[in-house]
Amino acid sequence: MEQILIKNARLLTMEEEIVENGWILTKDGRIAALGKMSGCPNKAEVIVDAAGGWLLPGLIDAHSHIGLYEDSLGFEGADGNEDTEPSLPQLRALDGVNPLDPAFREALEAGVTTVLVSPGSANPIGGQIAAMKTAGRRVDSMLLRAPAAIKFALGENPKSVYHDKDEAPVTRMAIAAIIREQLFQAQEYRIRKEKAEMDKEAEDPDFDMKLESLLPLLRGEISAHFHAHRSDDIFTALRICREFHLRPVIIHGTAGHLIAEELAAEQVPIISGPFLTDRSKPELRDLSECAPGILSQKGVLTAITVDHPEFPLRLLMDAVRAAVRGGMDDMEALRAVTVYAARIAGLESRVGSLAVGKDADCVLYSGNPFDYKSTVCLVLCDGKLVYRR
Repeated sequence: MEQILIKNARLLTMEEEIVENGWILTKDGRIAALGKMSGCPNKAEVIVDAAGGWLLPGLIDAHSHIGLYEDSLGFEGADGNEDTEPSLPQLRALDGVNPLDPAFREALEAGVTTVLVSPGSANPIGGQIAAMKTAGRRVDSMLLRAPAAIKFALGENPKSVYHDKDEAPVTRMAIAAIIREQLFQAQEYRIRKEKAEMDKEAEDPDFDMKLESLLPLLRGEISAHFHAHRSDDIFTALRICREFHLRPVIIHGTAGHLIAEELAAEQVPIISGPFLTDRSKPELRDLSECAPGILSQKGVLTAITVDHPEFPLRLLMDAVRAAVRGGMDDMEALRAVTVYAARIAGLESRVGSLAVGKDADCVLYSGNPFDYKSTVCLVLCDGKLVYRR
């Protein structure tokens, strides 16, 4: 893999101080070195003069359905919701993703290099979320982590899906009960498995794919991503997580800014958005582009999502600009699609900031990324030059 040197760039590292005029060197897919121009090396296989452009870590959307709902297709390309049974934790998003969907190329050219791809919100328990890069042709070689989390859903989406079928759940009570029952069964399954491992005379439980899929969640290895818009649904998610000692992440959290103090006190992260959309259902009545700024100011670890395909992933930076227009601090908004998104996803050792040893995922803007006239000049993913304008 070739060495790439980018020089004369304004480096927004996202964790350390901004380097006003600096350079970065990549090697073997990782960031090998970076610093001020006074210490810039003069040799590399590929040298790029940024000419004062702004260099950021590759952008991250910690909640999307990219590749599960394919561009320009209807039923044939809709693979995000298996709405035939309300609890399906054994489903894996990675098995439904088509990385050759044009949306991947468009996202990459916009500087989005990492995504979490999630099953939809038709079911109370929707399946396993995959963390992956946007560059590649085969999902297996693009994966960062799978499972990265388990998808749960509360509120109107599962209610409406099963109301139309005249099946449970049709109330918020039933949604929570189905989730609790499945988690309780997985808890008992785990106890029996652990007992059988320690006691040769104890009987090992029969293999159960659903319950097996929930064990990493119960062991605290991955988090529970709860689709929830209303504040009461958010609190239901937190109630269930306390009962089963799960690590919650709230997806959307449309009314989360109204309860920001409570979320901050319990250190609950929110992946906020999409807010560049219409109020298409009653539970979106508190929709506001001011939400991520309020959450951030109150101390909530906040990421920003466009919820592709609800809003195209290639327009993630437009959502960042809208959040700033709504009152979010510039750097906090950029962190919401870089280092904060990486922390929420459990990927901070690999992506989210410009630091030696991390994946060489970078996006070079011609100027200030908050300027609509600034363009993406270059994108690196895993140290490969995947786009150059």
